[in-house]
Amino acid sequence: MEKLITEMVDQGVFFQDAVSEFEKKYIRKVLDLNRGNQSQSAKILGIHRNTLGRKMDEYRIGSKNGNHRAAPRKRKS
Repeated sequence: MEKLITEMVDQGVFFQDAVSEFEKKYIRKVLDLNRGNQSQSAKILGIHRNTLGRKMDEYRIGSKNGNHRAAPRKRKS
């Protein structure tokens, strides 16, 4: 992590850009690990489900572009 931070500082990456990129990738990873389950992901991230939804909209993560759709439910026979 230290090397990455040094590279970003050397390249002149603004702090807010670095924070946003980290947050976006972190959220995507947690969603991937939870197969798109937003409630479970929000719990793991320690944020409210509505906050996760807003961040997904902000970073264009979600069903709008086909990512992180919930797995289809099996029908009961």
